[in-house]
Amino acid sequence: MKIFDREITIRKQPFIIAEISANHNNSMTRTLKIIREAKKVGAHAIKLQSYNADSMTLNCDNKFFLIKDKKSLWYKKNLYDLYKKAALPYSWYKEIFAEAKRCGIICFSTPFDENSVDYLDSFDVPAYKIASFENNHIPLIEKVIKKKKPIIISLGATTEKEIKYLYNFLVKKKFYNFAFLQCTSSYPAKIEDSNIKTILDLKKKYKVEIGLSDHTPGIGAAVASISYGATIIEKHFTLDKKGGGFDDIFSMDPDEFRLLVNETKNAWLSLGKISYELSKDEQRHKMFKRSIFVAKNIKKNEKFTKNNLKIVRPSFGLDPIYFKRVIGKKSKQNLKFGTPLEKKHL
Repeated sequence: MKIFDREITIRKQPFIIAEISANHNNSMTRTLKIIREAKKVGAHAIKLQSYNADSMTLNCDNKFFLIKDKKSLWYKKNLYDLYKKAALPYSWYKEIFAEAKRCGIICFSTPFDENSVDYLDSFDVPAYKIASFENNHIPLIEKVIKKKKPIIISLGATTEKEIKYLYNFLVKKKFYNFAFLQCTSSYPAKIEDSNIKTILDLKKKYKVEIGLSDHTPGIGAAVASISYGATIIEKHFTLDKKGGGFDDIFSMDPDEFRLLVNETKNAWLSLGKISYELSKDEQRHKMFKRSIFVAKNIKKNEKFTKNNLKIVRPSFGLDPIYFKRVIGKKSKQNLKFGTPLEKKHL
Protein backbone atom coordinates (compact mmCIF):
# COMPACT_ATOMS: atom_id res chain seq x y z
CA MET A 1 0.00 0.00 0.00
CA LYS A 2 1.16 3.49 -0.78
CA ILE A 3 -0.42 6.74 0.45
CA PHE A 4 0.86 9.76 -1.45
CA ASP A 5 4.63 9.16 -1.48
CA ARG A 6 4.69 6.99 1.64
CA GLU A 7 5.00 3.23 1.18
CA ILE A 8 3.30 1.25 3.97
CA THR A 9 5.04 -2.05 4.56
CA ILE A 10 6.78 -4.03 7.29
CA ARG A 11 10.01 -2.99 5.55
CA LYS A 12 9.38 0.65 6.49
CA GLN A 13 8.92 2.55 9.73
CA PRO A 14 5.27 2.34 10.91
CA PHE A 15 2.94 4.88 9.30
CA ILE A 16 1.77 7.13 12.16
CA ILE A 17 -1.56 8.96 11.84
CA ALA A 18 -2.53 11.85 14.13
CA GLU A 19 -6.33 11.97 14.38
CA ILE A 20 -7.77 15.44 15.02
CA SER A 21 -11.34 14.21 15.46
CA ALA A 22 -13.29 16.71 17.60
CA ASN A 23 -10.21 18.28 19.18
CA HIS A 24 -10.49 21.32 16.92
CA ASN A 25 -12.75 22.92 19.57
CA ASN A 26 -14.52 24.89 16.85
CA SER A 27 -11.41 26.98 16.32
CA MET A 28 -9.72 27.27 12.92
CA THR A 29 -6.60 28.69 14.61
CA ARG A 30 -6.39 25.68 16.94
CA THR A 31 -6.93 23.25 14.07
CA LEU A 32 -4.09 24.71 12.01
CA LYS A 33 -1.83 24.64 15.07
CA ILE A 34 -2.65 20.95 15.61
CA ILE A 35 -1.48 20.28 12.04
CA ARG A 36 1.79 22.11 12.59
CA GLU A 37 2.39 20.35 15.90
CA ALA A 38 1.63 16.95 14.38
CA LYS A 39 4.35 17.56 11.81
CA LYS A 40 6.80 18.71 14.51
CA VAL A 41 6.35 15.59 16.63
CA GLY A 42 6.92 13.29 13.66
CA ALA A 43 3.45 12.17 12.55
CA HIS A 44 3.36 11.08 8.92
CA ALA A 45 -0.29 12.04 8.40
CA ILE A 46 -3.03 14.14 9.91
CA LYS A 47 -6.57 12.83 9.69
CA LEU A 48 -9.92 14.58 9.83
CA GLN A 49 -13.48 13.36 10.28
CA SER A 50 -15.94 14.56 7.65
CA TYR A 51 -19.62 14.76 8.57
CA ASN A 52 -22.38 17.00 9.79
CA ALA A 53 -25.03 16.21 12.37
CA ASP A 54 -27.72 15.57 9.76
CA SER A 55 -25.62 12.95 7.98
CA MET A 56 -24.85 11.14 11.22
CA THR A 57 -28.20 10.89 12.95
CA LEU A 58 -31.70 12.32 13.30
CA ASN A 59 -32.53 15.58 15.05
CA CYS A 60 -34.67 13.76 17.54
CA ASP A 61 -34.79 14.02 21.32
CA ASN A 62 -36.50 10.75 22.20
CA LYS A 63 -34.82 8.12 24.39
CA PHE A 64 -33.17 6.31 21.46
CA PHE A 65 -30.97 9.30 20.70
CA LEU A 66 -29.79 9.91 24.26
CA ILE A 67 -26.50 8.39 25.47
CA LYS A 68 -27.43 6.40 28.58
CA ASP A 69 -24.13 4.69 29.32
CA LYS A 70 -22.95 6.17 32.63
CA LYS A 71 -19.35 5.23 31.80
CA SER A 72 -19.43 7.16 28.55
CA LEU A 73 -17.61 10.49 28.24
CA TRP A 74 -20.78 11.74 26.59
CA TYR A 75 -23.32 10.49 29.16
CA LYS A 76 -26.77 12.13 28.85
CA LYS A 77 -25.82 13.94 25.66
CA ASN A 78 -28.16 13.95 22.68
CA LEU A 79 -26.53 12.45 19.59
CA TYR A 80 -27.55 15.26 17.25
CA ASP A 81 -26.30 17.96 19.62
CA LEU A 82 -23.05 16.08 20.17
CA TYR A 83 -22.29 15.68 16.47
CA LYS A 84 -23.31 19.26 15.72
CA LYS A 85 -20.71 20.57 18.19
CA ALA A 86 -18.02 18.05 17.23
CA ALA A 87 -18.23 18.39 13.45
CA LEU A 88 -15.37 20.08 11.62
CA PRO A 89 -16.84 22.86 9.42
CA TYR A 90 -16.51 22.11 5.71
CA SER A 91 -15.72 25.78 5.11
CA TRP A 92 -12.35 25.24 6.83
CA TYR A 93 -11.17 22.41 4.58
CA LYS A 94 -9.48 24.53 1.93
CA GLU A 95 -7.25 26.19 4.51
CA ILE A 96 -6.68 22.92 6.38
CA PHE A 97 -5.42 21.09 3.29
CA ALA A 98 -3.33 24.11 2.30
CA GLU A 99 -1.73 24.20 5.75
CA ALA A 100 -0.97 20.47 5.62
CA LYS A 101 0.68 20.95 2.23
CA ARG A 102 2.76 23.85 3.56
CA CYS A 103 3.89 21.69 6.49
CA GLY A 104 4.67 18.70 4.31
CA ILE A 105 2.33 16.33 6.11
CA ILE A 106 -0.17 13.98 4.45
CA CYS A 107 -3.80 14.94 5.09
CA PHE A 108 -6.84 12.76 4.53
CA SER A 109 -10.15 12.07 6.21
CA THR A 110 -12.86 9.69 7.36
CA PRO A 111 -16.08 10.40 5.42
CA PHE A 112 -19.26 9.41 7.23
CA ASP A 113 -21.61 9.91 4.30
CA GLU A 114 -21.52 9.75 0.51
CA ASN A 115 -21.61 13.53 -0.03
CA SER A 116 -18.50 13.87 2.12
CA VAL A 117 -16.71 11.40 -0.14
CA ASP A 118 -17.31 13.64 -3.14
CA TYR A 119 -16.32 16.73 -1.19
CA LEU A 120 -13.05 15.17 -0.11
CA ASP A 121 -12.41 14.06 -3.68
CA SER A 122 -12.45 17.72 -4.73
CA PHE A 123 -9.25 18.10 -2.64
CA ASP A 124 -7.71 15.03 -4.26
CA VAL A 125 -7.18 13.31 -0.92
CA PRO A 126 -4.54 10.55 -1.14
CA ALA A 127 -6.60 8.04 0.87
CA TYR A 128 -9.84 7.46 2.75
CA LYS A 129 -10.50 6.04 6.20
CA ILE A 130 -13.59 4.05 7.12
CA ALA A 131 -14.51 4.26 10.81
CA SER A 132 -15.38 1.19 12.85
CA PHE A 133 -19.04 2.14 13.18
CA GLU A 134 -19.27 2.73 9.42
CA ASN A 135 -17.59 -0.45 8.19
CA ASN A 136 -21.01 -2.02 7.61
CA HIS A 137 -22.18 0.99 5.59
CA ILE A 138 -21.88 -0.77 2.24
CA PRO A 139 -23.18 2.10 0.06
CA LEU A 140 -20.56 4.39 1.64
CA ILE A 141 -17.77 1.89 1.04
CA GLU A 142 -18.90 1.35 -2.57
CA LYS A 143 -18.74 5.10 -3.09
CA VAL A 144 -15.21 5.26 -1.70
CA ILE A 145 -14.06 2.31 -3.83
CA LYS A 146 -15.02 4.23 -6.95
CA LYS A 147 -12.48 6.93 -6.07
CA LYS A 148 -9.70 4.35 -6.57
CA LYS A 149 -7.70 5.55 -3.60
CA PRO A 150 -6.26 3.49 -0.72
CA ILE A 151 -8.73 2.73 2.07
CA ILE A 152 -7.90 2.14 5.73
CA ILE A 153 -10.70 0.39 7.63
CA SER A 154 -11.02 0.16 11.42
CA LEU A 155 -12.44 -3.07 12.86
CA GLY A 156 -13.75 -1.93 16.24
CA ALA A 157 -17.09 -3.42 17.34
CA THR A 158 -16.82 -5.87 14.42
CA THR A 159 -17.14 -9.64 14.72
CA GLU A 160 -14.93 -12.16 12.95
CA LYS A 161 -17.85 -13.07 10.69
CA GLU A 162 -18.36 -9.40 9.78
CA ILE A 163 -14.66 -8.92 9.05
CA LYS A 164 -14.69 -11.92 6.71
CA TYR A 165 -17.77 -10.56 4.94
CA LEU A 166 -16.14 -7.13 4.55
CA TYR A 167 -12.92 -8.62 3.17
CA ASN A 168 -14.78 -10.83 0.69
CA PHE A 169 -16.96 -7.90 -0.36
CA LEU A 170 -13.90 -5.79 -1.23
CA VAL A 171 -12.20 -8.65 -3.06
CA LYS A 172 -15.34 -9.40 -5.07
CA LYS A 173 -15.29 -5.76 -6.12
CA LYS A 174 -11.71 -6.43 -7.31
CA PHE A 175 -10.51 -3.81 -4.85
CA TYR A 176 -7.31 -4.81 -3.07
CA ASN A 177 -5.79 -1.49 -2.05
CA PHE A 178 -6.97 -1.49 1.55
CA ALA A 179 -5.73 -2.10 5.10
CA PHE A 180 -7.41 -3.23 8.31
CA LEU A 181 -6.83 -1.70 11.75
CA GLN A 182 -7.33 -3.72 14.91
CA CYS A 183 -9.42 -1.49 17.15
CA THR A 184 -11.28 -1.48 20.46
CA SER A 185 -14.19 0.93 20.17
CA SER A 186 -14.24 2.24 23.74
CA TYR A 187 -13.30 5.79 24.68
CA PRO A 188 -10.91 5.50 26.38
CA ALA A 189 -10.24 1.78 25.88
CA LYS A 190 -8.80 -0.44 28.59
CA ILE A 191 -5.29 -1.64 27.80
CA GLU A 192 -6.27 -5.24 28.61
CA ASP A 193 -8.99 -5.08 25.95
CA SER A 194 -6.51 -4.27 23.17
CA ASN A 195 -5.99 -7.92 22.16
CA ILE A 196 -2.92 -7.02 20.16
CA LYS A 197 -2.31 -10.67 19.25
CA THR A 198 -5.33 -10.38 16.94
CA ILE A 199 -3.06 -8.43 14.56
CA LEU A 200 -1.00 -11.55 13.92
CA ASP A 201 -4.14 -13.58 13.24
CA LEU A 202 -5.49 -10.93 10.87
CA LYS A 203 -2.19 -10.94 8.98
CA LYS A 204 -2.44 -14.71 8.53
CA LYS A 205 -6.04 -14.62 7.34
CA TYR A 206 -6.01 -11.54 5.14
CA LYS A 207 -3.23 -10.57 2.76
CA VAL A 208 -3.41 -6.85 3.48
CA GLU A 209 -1.54 -4.42 5.70
CA ILE A 210 -2.72 -4.59 9.31
CA GLY A 211 -2.38 -1.81 11.85
CA LEU A 212 -3.84 -0.45 15.08
CA SER A 213 -6.34 2.28 15.81
CA ASP A 214 -5.62 2.83 19.48
CA HIS A 215 -7.80 4.53 22.09
CA THR A 216 -5.89 3.36 25.16
CA PRO A 217 -3.90 5.77 27.35
CA GLY A 218 -0.15 5.82 26.73
CA ILE A 219 1.96 4.09 24.10
CA GLY A 220 2.13 0.52 25.43
CA ALA A 221 -0.42 -1.04 23.08
CA ALA A 222 0.98 0.76 20.04
CA VAL A 223 4.57 -0.30 20.74
CA ALA A 224 3.46 -3.90 21.41
CA SER A 225 1.54 -3.98 18.11
CA ILE A 226 4.74 -3.46 16.13
CA SER A 227 6.11 -6.81 17.31
CA TYR A 228 3.04 -8.48 15.81
CA GLY A 229 3.49 -6.81 12.44
CA ALA A 230 1.42 -3.63 12.67
CA THR A 231 2.43 -1.20 9.91
CA ILE A 232 -0.06 1.60 10.69
CA ILE A 233 -0.72 3.30 14.03
CA GLU A 234 -3.58 5.76 14.49
CA LYS A 235 -3.91 7.81 17.68
CA HIS A 236 -6.03 10.83 18.57
CA PHE A 237 -3.95 14.01 18.90
CA THR A 238 -4.56 17.20 20.82
CA LEU A 239 -2.59 20.26 21.89
CA ASP A 240 -3.63 20.03 25.52
CA LYS A 241 -5.58 17.31 27.34
CA LYS A 242 -7.32 20.01 29.33
CA GLY A 243 -8.20 22.06 26.28
CA GLY A 244 -11.90 21.26 26.44
CA GLY A 245 -12.08 19.05 23.34
CA PHE A 246 -14.61 16.23 23.19
CA ASP A 247 -11.83 13.68 22.69
CA ASP A 248 -9.04 15.28 24.74
CA ILE A 249 -9.14 12.72 27.54
CA PHE A 250 -8.13 9.79 25.29
CA SER A 251 -5.89 11.81 22.98
CA MET A 252 -2.11 12.30 23.12
CA ASP A 253 -0.49 15.67 23.66
CA PRO A 254 2.63 16.66 21.66
CA ASP A 255 5.13 15.22 24.15
CA GLU A 256 3.31 11.89 24.28
CA PHE A 257 2.93 11.74 20.53
CA ARG A 258 6.62 12.42 19.96
CA LEU A 259 7.38 9.51 22.30
CA LEU A 260 4.91 7.34 20.36
CA VAL A 261 6.65 8.10 17.06
CA ASN A 262 10.12 7.46 18.48
CA GLU A 263 9.32 4.27 20.39
CA THR A 264 7.28 2.63 17.62
CA LYS A 265 10.20 3.32 15.30
CA ASN A 266 12.58 1.78 17.84
CA ALA A 267 10.29 -1.24 18.20
CA TRP A 268 10.30 -1.64 14.41
CA LEU A 269 14.08 -1.32 14.22
CA SER A 270 14.45 -3.92 16.97
CA LEU A 271 12.59 -6.54 14.90
CA GLY A 272 15.59 -6.94 12.60
CA LYS A 273 15.75 -10.39 11.03
CA ILE A 274 16.15 -14.01 12.08
CA SER A 275 19.89 -14.14 12.67
CA TYR A 276 22.35 -15.95 14.92
CA GLU A 277 25.34 -13.98 13.69
CA LEU A 278 27.04 -11.52 16.00
CA SER A 279 26.78 -7.87 15.17
CA LYS A 280 29.98 -5.82 14.95
CA ASP A 281 29.22 -4.25 18.31
CA GLU A 282 28.53 -7.66 19.83
CA GLN A 283 31.81 -9.04 18.50
CA ARG A 284 33.67 -6.26 20.31
CA HIS A 285 31.97 -7.21 23.57
CA LYS A 286 32.47 -10.95 23.22
CA MET A 287 35.65 -10.57 25.27
CA PHE A 288 33.42 -10.35 28.35
CA LYS A 289 32.43 -14.01 28.04
CA ARG A 290 34.17 -16.47 30.35
CA SER A 291 37.21 -18.64 29.68
CA ILE A 292 39.76 -20.73 31.61
CA PHE A 293 42.52 -18.80 33.41
CA VAL A 294 45.37 -19.77 35.68
CA ALA A 295 44.22 -18.93 39.22
CA LYS A 296 47.52 -19.82 40.98
CA ASN A 297 51.13 -20.12 39.82
CA ILE A 298 51.59 -23.56 38.21
CA LYS A 299 54.92 -25.37 37.82
CA LYS A 300 55.95 -27.50 34.86
CA ASN A 301 54.45 -31.04 35.11
CA GLU A 302 52.08 -29.93 37.84
CA LYS A 303 48.51 -31.20 37.41
CA PHE A 304 45.70 -28.84 36.60
CA THR A 305 43.08 -28.75 39.38
CA LYS A 306 39.96 -26.85 40.33
CA ASN A 307 42.17 -24.90 42.73
CA ASN A 308 44.72 -23.64 40.21
CA LEU A 309 42.35 -23.04 37.29
CA LYS A 310 39.22 -20.92 37.23
CA ILE A 311 36.45 -20.03 34.75
CA VAL A 312 36.41 -16.23 34.68
CA ARG A 313 36.00 -13.22 32.45
CA PRO A 314 37.50 -12.26 29.93
CA SER A 315 37.44 -14.76 27.07
CA PHE A 316 41.12 -15.01 26.07
CA GLY A 317 41.62 -18.53 27.44
CA LEU A 318 40.21 -21.92 26.52
CA ASP A 319 36.44 -22.20 26.30
CA PRO A 320 34.86 -23.47 29.56
CA ILE A 321 33.50 -26.50 27.67
CA TYR A 322 37.05 -27.96 28.03
CA PHE A 323 37.30 -27.42 31.78
CA LYS A 324 36.50 -30.98 32.89
CA ARG A 325 38.80 -32.43 30.23
CA VAL A 326 41.69 -30.23 31.37
CA ILE A 327 41.46 -31.18 35.06
CA GLY A 328 44.06 -33.84 35.89
CA LYS A 329 46.28 -33.14 32.90
CA LYS A 330 49.83 -31.80 33.40
CA SER A 331 51.24 -28.45 32.44
CA LYS A 332 54.02 -28.38 29.81
CA GLN A 333 55.57 -25.28 31.35
CA ASN A 334 55.52 -22.89 34.26
CA LEU A 335 52.40 -20.73 34.19
CA LYS A 336 51.93 -17.48 36.08
CA PHE A 337 48.78 -16.38 37.89
CA GLY A 338 46.44 -14.57 35.43
CA THR A 339 47.64 -16.43 32.32
CA PRO A 340 44.87 -17.45 29.89
CA LEU A 341 45.07 -21.23 29.50
CA GLU A 342 45.74 -22.46 25.94
CA LYS A 343 45.94 -25.92 24.36
CA LYS A 344 49.71 -25.55 23.96
CA HIS A 345 49.99 -25.50 27.76
CA LEU A 346 48.60 -29.03 28.10
